[in-house]
Amino acid sequence: MVSKKWVYLFHELEQAEKYVGGDWENVRGLLGGKGANLAEMARIGCPVPPGFTVTTEACNAFQAKGEFPEGQWDQMMVALKEVEKATGKKFGGAENPLLVSCRSGAKFSMPGMMDTVLNIGLNDDTAKGMIKLTQNERFVYDSYRRLIQMFGSVVLGMPDEAFEDVLDEYKSLKGYKLDIDLTADDLKELVIEFKKVVRKHKGFDFPQDPLQQMRLATEAVFKSWQGKRAVDYRRATNIPDDLGTAVNIVTMVFGNMGMDSGTGVAFTRNPSTGEKKMFGEYLLNAQGEDVVAGIRNTEQIVNMAKDLPEAYKQFMEITAKLELHYKDMQDVEFTIERGRLWMLQTRNGKRTARSAVKIAVDMVNEKLIDKTEAVNRISPEQVDTLLHPQFDMDTKKVAKKEGRFFATGVNASPGAAVGRIYFDADTAERMSKEEKQDVIMVRPFTKPDDVHGMLAAKGILTSEGGATSHAAVVARQFGVPCVVGASAVKIDQEKRLMTCNETVVKEGEWISVDGTSGEVYIGKLNLTVPSLDEQTELLTLLTWADEICAQPGIRKAGNGPTTGLQVWANADYPKDARRARSYGAKGIGLCRTEHMFFETNRLPIVQRMILAKTSEDRTAALNELLPTQRSDFDGLFEAMDGLPVIIRLIDPPLHEFLPSADELKEKIITTRVQNTAAYLLGKGDSKEVVALEKMLAAVESLHESNPMMGLRGVRLSIAMPEIVEMQVRAIFEAACDCTLRGIKVRPEVMIPLTGHINELKWIQPRLVEIAKKVMDEKKVSFTYKFGTMIEIPRAAVTAEEIASVAEFFSFGTNDLTQMTFGYSRDDAERSFLVQYVESGILPKNPFQTLDQDGVGRLMMMAVESGRKTRPELEVGICGEHGGDPASIEFCHTIGQNYVSCSPFRVPVARLAAAKAALKYSSGKVNTDL
Repeated sequence: MVSKKWVYLFHELEQAEKYVGGDWENVRGLLGGKGANLAEMARIGCPVPPGFTVTTEACNAFQAKGEFPEGQWDQMMVALKEVEKATGKKFGGAENPLLVSCRSGAKFSMPGMMDTVLNIGLNDDTAKGMIKLTQNERFVYDSYRRLIQMFGSVVLGMPDEAFEDVLDEYKSLKGYKLDIDLTADDLKELVIEFKKVVRKHKGFDFPQDPLQQMRLATEAVFKSWQGKRAVDYRRATNIPDDLGTAVNIVTMVFGNMGMDSGTGVAFTRNPSTGEKKMFGEYLLNAQGEDVVAGIRNTEQIVNMAKDLPEAYKQFMEITAKLELHYKDMQDVEFTIERGRLWMLQTRNGKRTARSAVKIAVDMVNEKLIDKTEAVNRISPEQVDTLLHPQFDMDTKKVAKKEGRFFATGVNASPGAAVGRIYFDADTAERMSKEEKQDVIMVRPFTKPDDVHGMLAAKGILTSEGGATSHAAVVARQFGVPCVVGASAVKIDQEKRLMTCNETVVKEGEWISVDGTSGEVYIGKLNLTVPSLDEQTELLTLLTWADEICAQPGIRKAGNGPTTGLQVWANADYPKDARRARSYGAKGIGLCRTEHMFFETNRLPIVQRMILAKTSEDRTAALNELLPTQRSDFDGLFEAMDGLPVIIRLIDPPLHEFLPSADELKEKIITTRVQNTAAYLLGKGDSKEVVALEKMLAAVESLHESNPMMGLRGVRLSIAMPEIVEMQVRAIFEAACDCTLRGIKVRPEVMIPLTGHINELKWIQPRLVEIAKKVMDEKKVSFTYKFGTMIEIPRAAVTAEEIASVAEFFSFGTNDLTQMTFGYSRDDAERSFLVQYVESGILPKNPFQTLDQDGVGRLMMMAVESGRKTRPELEVGICGEHGGDPASIEFCHTIGQNYVSCSPFRVPVARLAAAKAALKYSSGKVNTDL
């Protein structure tokens, strides 16, 4: 029986390609990125030391049984013989010894996460042979002591300090500052001392058998796939656990053979800025770990032209060839042995978000890649990073060392903010507007009537809530960095301070909030603030993304659009709409009219309307609100001239516009105490107390056990139609006024929380009649729509019926998720949802990324059913998921017209929409655009 092939020599790349069907991604999966690229470099004529790769399949087999799979070691021995032939050296031979390195190499680059061992094959006998061969005793013993140290730490699991302490003590004794000061005799003595360290810690001697060294090193690299740092890295970068790592056995070439030798690491472009200029470092008379470990001061790569001009010239030619071949910025490792250049690795280099975008755009301009490839190379997360203020990483490190780290919570809204803390919305707003302070609003949790403080704040911190709590939702909407659910933080409203682990921060003191990482620091950290207008390359890339989405035929024809998704924005105020449009939004997918009611000058009128005993009194109060509502909509239409604007009629229950019962009771008691004398004289309660008691009675009459499933949305519109009648009049009067000024309006009125077609049949015709009446009064005509928000499972199931009345659907996925799962959103995130995700019960938080199997299936059903009745039905999404890349991709696949998200998420969504279009393209994509 022929054993499975576990080992491939570098020149056997064609065999590996044949085994995996020729796909390069599968080759990288089999040989790992390092092994595949070493083999590819050898194939295109780069100087690569002879070697072979043990496959990732062998690693997975090893992980399963704890031992090499059958045939692996025998195949390694056969491959080793081929390497001996190629080099003319003998592994373990005393006269012309072959030394090898044992290096990890997974499919996806995991720099520094797994293990490497150099100089395998050295022992007491081969060291003598190497000295005789090279006439360089110092070099040989330097290599030998490195092997013992690396083998001890990587293979035998010894602490690095066990060797480093001996080395430092020896250098101190001799008065040396650098390792290169050590003489041959010094290094010979250190080899002896290092052997003693192994014996002391392990109870056995450092292995002298080269084959045992190779076997144990290979096992160690396999085991490092499950090492903590590798596992943590995979978790952070979403690399699957079942890929495994390959092991590369590579002929050693030496950069520590004198001043005509050296080693280095370089990028073909600047990984921080994207500048097309070689970026790297090298060291003369050194091995590779000296560069990355930072134990010696390195030289800039450009200086190699002076030290080793011929090698430098060849290096620049080879790296240019590699970048052209791979069509991407390369991260290379190299060694120069006695003037001869060897390439030890190439891979697509890690880079900052800024660098990634610049490199992608530049490479299109250089004709290396096309526009679709450029769009595919950039992740939505990179765009997000570019658009949010961030803390300087060095400052964060210093702050942690100084003990200024305060707390951690849920990273609810990305970006960074620095400000003075205040514990209520009124104070936060006052200190921001009147005192011109940068403010961080700190609350146990936020409510809708805190919105003015949230808008005034640079950042928000709450001790309760989750990623879709009110604070999180509003913060993302307005681009305010926010950390929620920092449960270790205790807030004392009375004393106006907060504590965490005995650290006290008082009102007015500075903190720094990192909404990207969920961290909070005491004091001020340095901020870097990006600007979209200044990011020319990003604007170019997003333009290409829009062009991709706009291509006809990029989606299959049928009952739905053939172009890709458009990106609209959630915006409640004209300034938000202007920002959204500047970020590339093609419409407003959600304007929440209730936010307009919370403004300070309007709230008393809203409360008077709620407290009204008759329809006439209610209408009178609403008539006072009509001009301000009309002005709001006027500003939105003007900002979005020519683009659609979806305005959602009032949605929340009325109690949200009133103080809480507990707050009112406390205020009544306080007011009575202040007027005790008058009360005792028989004058009764003051007018203020009477008003408060009237308000309390109203609040108690509006009390609901579960208000989010009570009198709200369309139900409130039916119970109190005067409210939405005023809103529709305001919408259409504003639209008419704008039209008369030459502004092109496209209003779409959305009725929220529909569960039954009869609800729409009852309210929508009344509202349409008002719209027509206003247009007749103004003698203006324009196109408009009335539609509904699908956020109740029954509405999704009966969408075929509902579409006979509604002219568009917009999925409110926050409530749809809540009602489909039966979770109270805030309660779930505060109590069990984190555990569910960590335990694998749920793959993701369904309030952050759409649950495609449940909620998604309802959405798909609603789209398909709705378009049976109304083939041209416009369908979008306006919940929190509208800015989530994975959810955007799903929306593309079910045939939606648009996604709507926070203005600050619009650039991210534009890229995500284009990537979805490319992924599911129904035909050839036009790359010329």
